[in-house]
Amino acid sequence: MSLASDAHFWDRTSRRYAKGTIADPAAYEHTLDRTRALLLPDDRVLELGCGTGTTAFRLAGDVRDYLATDFSTEMIAIARERYAVDLVPNLAFRSATAETLAAECGQFDAVLGFNYLHLVRDLPATLDNIHTLLASRGVFISKTPCVGDMNPLVRLLLLPAMRAVGLAPYAGTFSAAELSRHIVAAGFELLSAENHASASNDNRPYIVARKR
Repeated sequence: MSLASDAHFWDRTSRRYAKGTIADPAAYEHTLDRTRALLLPDDRVLELGCGTGTTAFRLAGDVRDYLATDFSTEMIAIARERYAVDLVPNLAFRSATAETLAAECGQFDAVLGFNYLHLVRDLPATLDNIHTLLASRGVFISKTPCVGDMNPLVRLLLLPAMRAVGLAPYAGTFSAAELSRHIVAAGFELLSAENHASASNDNRPYIVARKR
């Protein structure tokens, strides 16, 4: 398995993904509201792993510039199809990753990664690149599954079996505590870690960190 195979997985599942529904709508709305409260009208925002752009369309109107990216060209193609119908002047879509964007150092006041970090293959390197992309005192906001805190059967049996038959992509198996340590090691100050699930803890911590 490789980054290319990961991209291929999301390319071939993009249309089905676009038709999917949000599992916990109340938690999603909570996350959007919390994120809006952290963003300023003059902010330049980068979203990594934007998928088909659902969150980008909801948040872009609250900031100056919003660049939504995904390594799946088919996901970006669908997002652009939606953009042609629902124009948001300050929103742009691009096929990219934190690694390919790293040359644009210090460009963004906020970087968002929703359901993103568990899908990257080199978590420390990705976090280092996010740190580079942020302007001084910029904010990184993440909400991603921490598979290491889930039922061991998910980590040890279900995910490997689904990957073996092409039904799941690569997924990192870190815990929330391990993720926090990686974020701090990359040069961030942790500001908060929150549970936005509407029922119990869904092991998708909403983490806010500031570039040191």
